Amino acid sequence: MKEYQTITEISGPLVFVETDEPIGYDEIVEIETGDGRTRHGQVLESASEYVAIQVFEGTEGIDRDSSVRFLGETMKMPVTEDLLGRVLDGSGNPLDGGPDIVPDERRDIVGAAINPYSREYPEEFIQTGVSAIDGMNTLVRGQKLPIFSGSGLPHNELALQIARQATVPEEEEGGEGSEFAVIFGAMGITQEEANEFMQDFERTGALERSVVFMNLADDPAVERTITPRLALTTAEYLAFDKDYHVLVILTDMTNYCEALREIGAAREEVPGRRGYPGYMYTDLATLYERAGRIEGREGSVTQIPILTMPGDDDTHPIPDLTGYITEGQIYVDRDLNSQGIQPPTYVLPSLSRLMDDGIGEGLTREDHGDVSDQLYAAYAEGEDLRDLVNIVGREALSERDNRFLDFADRFETEFVNQGYNTNRSIEDTLGIGWDLLSTLPPEELNRVDEDYIEEYYREDEAAEEVAAD
Repeated sequence: MKEYQTITEISGPLVFVETDEPIGYDEIVEIETGDGRTRHGQVLESASEYVAIQVFEGTEGIDRDSSVRFLGETMKMPVTEDLLGRVLDGSGNPLDGGPDIVPDERRDIVGAAINPYSREYPEEFIQTGVSAIDGMNTLVRGQKLPIFSGSGLPHNELALQIARQATVPEEEEGGEGSEFAVIFGAMGITQEEANEFMQDFERTGALERSVVFMNLADDPAVERTITPRLALTTAEYLAFDKDYHVLVILTDMTNYCEALREIGAAREEVPGRRGYPGYMYTDLATLYERAGRIEGREGSVTQIPILTMPGDDDTHPIPDLTGYITEGQIYVDRDLNSQGIQPPTYVLPSLSRLMDDGIGEGLTREDHGDVSDQLYAAYAEGEDLRDLVNIVGREALSERDNRFLDFADRFETEFVNQGYNTNRSIEDTLGIGWDLLSTLPPEELNRVDEDYIEEYYREDEAAEEVAAD
């Protein structure tokens, strides 16, 4: 372990040090300031004569007289099953006043890529208790399904609802399944948001099966680049060593990408689109691709990254690149939010690419796929008719068109709208779906198998709808 006092430049979160021997990329560094405080950092760039170090706690107080020690190893996360129920800061240090972590082992936070040959195809249902997700955009174990939101929208409330309600059905039925755990990684959130998260976790008892990583808005931006890696390293340990089904919720990925941009600017890199680094796609992929299942292992890692789209623009680089890497997206809609729909999930642009393999007989229910397709088609037709009503008025529409308009309204108020404290089983969700489909004539249900119509179509709902007309 060599010690240097050769700091030549400090630029934003970066410290440049002259060296007389090669230093490893990603190596961990301790910087001791003149007043005796110790800062930690990581080698970001290594050349023959100098290294660039990103400092996690900020560069305030560091000067040319500070000493730099290279520890000869990369950053590692102490992992143990006892992390469940703990609250840690963005660097992995305890925040909850509990005892120090006594790890079973220390794992490199970068993690090894899952061999594509060893990957198991994700096709097992995770029940979130949210109808718009379970019914229309089903989440399966090992999937990465982001939530696309906007500034000021209640994506945090939706994240908390999923965190406390999510279960795997076999565990719920008391079968011989793996246990379920939630890893919650927060990046760049305010103290008020952090307090809300912690109050909700403690009030509902969800903290007992969770590990929480908190990086606040006034914490150094550089720390945000390691918070998701610490969270995912913990998730991989619980999933692949301890056989847990782990749901990783990362919020807000926009803050993570802003930290990348800040570091890129300090390094004077040539910027890519809108000032973000050209390697941002690769960097995001190193996080998102750590979700999955491995053949021969019971556990799984499922990811729900949350990002706020600047200006509600889904062509912005962050949602754009995220959409390329992940398997779908859930949209949180501003118009639905203004109407009081909770959660304001807009199902038409939302998508779960792995849904078809995770639903059906033996997984959810045999009619799930047909119900979802018919609900989607009917709601889309109702949405189109709303645009027509703005031009010609409702009186100009046929009785059939009015039926679909009413369907669209009821779909939002009864199916999508459920509040943040209502936990619906998949049976409840499909039941509400059939209630809504039964307001349409059977001949309009052209995406549903006739056998399912005979079994689940509700004549009383249809009769009520005709009486109302």
